[in-house]
Amino acid sequence: MQQHAILHLTAADARLGTIIGTVGDYTIKCGGEPFRSLVEAIIYQQLAGSAADAISARFMKLYRGRFPAPARLLSTPDEVLRTAGLSGRKIEYMKDLAARVSESRLDLAGLAAMNDEQIVKQLSEVKGIGRWTAEMFLIFCLGRPDVLPVGDYGLRRAMQKTYRLRDLPAPERMKKIARPWRPYRSVATWYMWKSLEKFKAIG
Repeated sequence: MQQHAILHLTAADARLGTIIGTVGDYTIKCGGEPFRSLVEAIIYQQLAGSAADAISARFMKLYRGRFPAPARLLSTPDEVLRTAGLSGRKIEYMKDLAARVSESRLDLAGLAAMNDEQIVKQLSEVKGIGRWTAEMFLIFCLGRPDVLPVGDYGLRRAMQKTYRLRDLPAPERMKKIARPWRPYRSVATWYMWKSLEKFKAIG
């Protein structure tokens, strides 16, 4: 899929093709345990990478390096979780997710059989998981190839720079720009994110 996606995107969009040539191989790693992926997505919400990395490391230390099962997370007192740097709201979100999984109200194993929109709908019922978090799950955990996270600031900023737009693009403009990328919009999005690093290095 990777080579075919790169050939398709390079032919479909010259500017994106230039970015692909500069960035090189597509190195996104997909997979992982769904519960862990979602808990980590909650931890990383609205935080800079370094701050989130530190909190995630302290969270893992609470469990001696072994990621907790839903029942174990539920039984952990909130005040203990706060020592890792987690806010009360994020603890609430994580425990709502853990409770839904423990009580079989959310079947994470069954998500892979659903289409993208069905998965977004299912996950959005969990407190603190909105469309953006669900889309990151689709891209990074399930490896879905055609996700376009129009609410992602990094993608909006990269599109603004790449296509020399006056303002950050609105969702409809983003969908129009990304139309030639189908059915590999996830791959194109990754390259757009990487292009920000290139622009930063240049400027």
